[in-house]
Amino acid sequence: MRKLIAFPCAGETLVGTLDDAAGTTGLLIVSGGNEIRIGAHRGMALLAERVARADYPVLRFDRRGIGDSTGENRGFESSDEDIAAAAAAAFRETGVERIVAYGNCDAATALAFFHAQAGIDALILANPWAVEPSDEMPPAAAIRSHYAAKLRDPREWLRAARGGVDIAKLARGLAKISKRPPRPAASLASRLAAALPEAQVPVTILLAKGDNTAIAFADAFKDPAFDAARGKVTIEQLDSASHSFASAADKHWLLEKVLKAL
Repeated sequence: MRKLIAFPCAGETLVGTLDDAAGTTGLLIVSGGNEIRIGAHRGMALLAERVARADYPVLRFDRRGIGDSTGENRGFESSDEDIAAAAAAAFRETGVERIVAYGNCDAATALAFFHAQAGIDALILANPWAVEPSDEMPPAAAIRSHYAAKLRDPREWLRAARGGVDIAKLARGLAKISKRPPRPAASLASRLAAALPEAQVPVTILLAKGDNTAIAFADAFKDPAFDAARGKVTIEQLDSASHSFASAADKHWLLEKVLKAL
């Protein structure tokens, strides 16, 4: 049964959608970016419906300043109270004993940072955001991956010979990937590297291998800073470029991984 609920958060009101079920483990879906709780391509609503059919209650919600919720949108790094309030509402509304939380992109990073204070029992982190935005171009790791694929394709050599390559864009990309500055201690990737080993709950990381955000995370994960996290997380990869797992096959894969974690 699907219903709307509202619950308090730091003097504001958050609105969520609950797909109820009889199970004692529930799923909390945290939206990434400025996305409302339905998700891209209705992905989060469809995921919630399918998980609830498997007898796990699911709550998804809009954080402050997004969608139907009141307050100011202060971004994912200020969503600690929102996640805690939503987890408390999920426990209260469903009576579950455990909560597994799922987030994509910067919602995954927020869950890595803030899950403990919310009393969350396990994490599913999809395409975690570990990028310091600097310009309009994709992350350097994604550019390197993109160029490597093109260099392996004879059709791209033919296209270049015929003048079908944007030379200015190529130059900007090459300039960006030639710079590998040291990662500062306060960078998002460094903070994520510190947060993951501290998690006292199971952590599953889902990566769409062709997605720019996932490519950037996978590149950052090679850094020695993540050494302590390697033995503590399970990484699952899908041969897809869809950040939001948009295709029917992607959605099926995502559902399988979520049910496994539940």
